[in-house]
Amino acid sequence: MKKLSVKPKNWLVSLHVASGGLWLGAACSIVATAIVKGATLNGDELYGINSVLKFIDDWVIIPTAMLSLLTGGLLCWLTIWGFTKHYWVIVKWVATVMLITTGTIWLGPWLNAMTAISDAERLQAFQNPLYVIDQQRVIIGGLIQTSCLLAIIAISVLKPWGRRLIKQTQDVEKKGAES
Repeated sequence: MKKLSVKPKNWLVSLHVASGGLWLGAACSIVATAIVKGATLNGDELYGINSVLKFIDDWVIIPTAMLSLLTGGLLCWLTIWGFTKHYWVIVKWVATVMLITTGTIWLGPWLNAMTAISDAERLQAFQNPLYVIDQQRVIIGGLIQTSCLLAIIAISVLKPWGRRLIKQTQDVEKKGAES
């Protein structure tokens, strides 16, 4: 497959960085708002805040996480980085897929449950044990997720661990078999 030239690659990298930044910003917004909303004294306000958190999750986090995964895949496929040539790329792939998976399995459903409970119970939601535990889970899970996103960004910039030595290992094995 032909690799991208510099200009298209730079546009793709820009889109990848922007999607990751939007994902991180939205995740930080959800965590910060989830922490602060505990001081809410109005049931309609509580439901409104939870609705906004759900909106951010559905319309910002999910699309930008998927766009980050897609652009990362295209960068691996269409540039010299490849999917498995560098340890830092492998770590980013695994971490991104895990974040999307945990967000889909846990964080999203917890946030959806909080919104539904606050819609039905308004301020009494703070007395509902399921609401309280889901709120704690969203805050803790969100903090973990934002920390992981920050680590992924650091890995993108620092590119630690270097290149895997696949080709050299294969060449050594061939030479050993020929002897």
